[in-house]
Amino acid sequence: MSSGAISWSSKKQQIVTLSTTEAEFVHVPVLGNQQQDSTTIYCDNVSAIKLSRNPVMHGRSKHIDVRYHFLRDLCKDGVIELQFCKSEDQVADLMTKPLKQPAFEKLRSMLGVCSREGLTQE
Repeated sequence: MSSGAISWSSKKQQIVTLSTTEAEFVHVPVLGNQQQDSTTIYCDNVSAIKLSRNPVMHGRSKHIDVRYHFLRDLCKDGVIELQFCKSEDQVADLMTKPLKQPAFEKLRSMLGVCSREGLTQE
């Protein structure tokens, strides 16, 4: 956060989502820290971003529990801003998905982590 690495752990979730749009819409975390401006959250799912900006219930999103629509309120109130990020530039995928080596190395570089071979011995 603030250009630094974040550590986390995973656990079994209490709900089951039916689509990637629902999963990203429901699980976008908002950290409880003091902030001056809106927190930018990079999301590679256009549908989740559109759903957060449009207050009209769509036929495809009726099954999403009302308690998860707080994301819309956070966007409307300027607490967060969802910004599109191409999947190949989604650095979080480095920690959450199996990647081929070129994609892994690209995201690792974007994160600012170098390979062990890149270190110099003194």
